[in-house]
Amino acid sequence: MDFEPSPAVRISAPPYGHIVINAKWRGSALVQHFKGNVKLLYEEELGVVDLQLSNRSCVLYVTESDLVAGNEYRRKIVRFRNSNSKLSGIVIVEKTHLNEQYFSGLQKFVVLELGLTLLPVASPAEAAQLIEQLVHGESKDNPFRKRSMSRLLDPVVKNMVQKIPGVGKVKALALLQQFSSIYEISTASVQELASVVGQATAQHIWGFFHDRLS
Repeated sequence: MDFEPSPAVRISAPPYGHIVINAKWRGSALVQHFKGNVKLLYEEELGVVDLQLSNRSCVLYVTESDLVAGNEYRRKIVRFRNSNSKLSGIVIVEKTHLNEQYFSGLQKFVVLELGLTLLPVASPAEAAQLIEQLVHGESKDNPFRKRSMSRLLDPVVKNMVQKIPGVGKVKALALLQQFSSIYEISTASVQELASVVGQATAQHIWGFFHDRLS
């Protein structure tokens, strides 16, 4: 009997260097900011998934307006969480001055209640940069992976890391040299981070992504 995926998630694994993206994003600000470092493959039936990065991970994208408009984005994330998909879900959220009051609640919901990874960005441009970097960080066995180091040290990526409290230019560089992606920084333990930037900064970094610091 053939395996039939859950209606909430349609798995369509992309080849290396490609992203499968839900067709609803065609022509969006997010798509317009991809720089050509990855190829986009549009798919009509991805379910609640917005972008699939590999056969291991996918992105659920929450825009600035989604966060302000209501709880539809929560239903989408819950449907993914309940789908029993083998994909690791990464929730990327546009955090701006217009929706900052709603962000803390979303962060607790996604990270503490659902156990998913949440990565905040300031704009579609930052989101596209982050997604490209996640894609190139996914394939650790790829023989061309070392060539992606220039992308890891891109000024936009370093700027994103420097937004974490206590992280300046030197520590941002050290983090990006130690960890292959921003996603790996977000999922590293305090001990792993402390070996690179010290205990105090490690606590700030871990708290930035997990919202568990008092």
